[in-house]
Amino acid sequence: MEKVPMTAGGFAALDAELKQLKSVERPAVIRAISEAREHGDLSENAEYHSAREKQSFIEGRIQELEGLISRADVIDPSKLSGAVKFGATVTLVDEDTEEEKTYQIVGETEADIAKGKLNLRSPLARALIGKEEGDAVEVMTPGGGKAYEILKIAFI
Repeated sequence: MEKVPMTAGGFAALDAELKQLKSVERPAVIRAISEAREHGDLSENAEYHSAREKQSFIEGRIQELEGLISRADVIDPSKLSGAVKFGATVTLVDEDTEEEKTYQIVGETEADIAKGKLNLRSPLARALIGKEEGDAVEVMTPGGGKAYEILKIAFI
């Protein structure tokens, strides 16, 4: 089985979601199914079918989360240093617009570009891996080539 790299924060978020699903969502949907059954004919009971659909989604998500957690390779970025690697927080400047951006390189499960969490497998992250402060990086994006300079690398 392939290990899934993630930060401690990403692992904690998955674990919290799993606990929420198991202790709150699953019992609630079981109660909803039970109540819907009491209303009689199941073939025409929209509440029953809706609750069963929600139960199916919850059970699928629980299995997915348990699989991710079992394969998790939790990496503590604060114990790392040097060139850009998984967990690094990188401050870049766009060489065309002079706009500064800061991203943390994280695993697929915790990636969220709006929050500055850059997927390890993204073109930008792949271009940054192994680079040092002051290095220039060119990345092909759907909108064309972009050039960045690495201003700062931090392991927080």
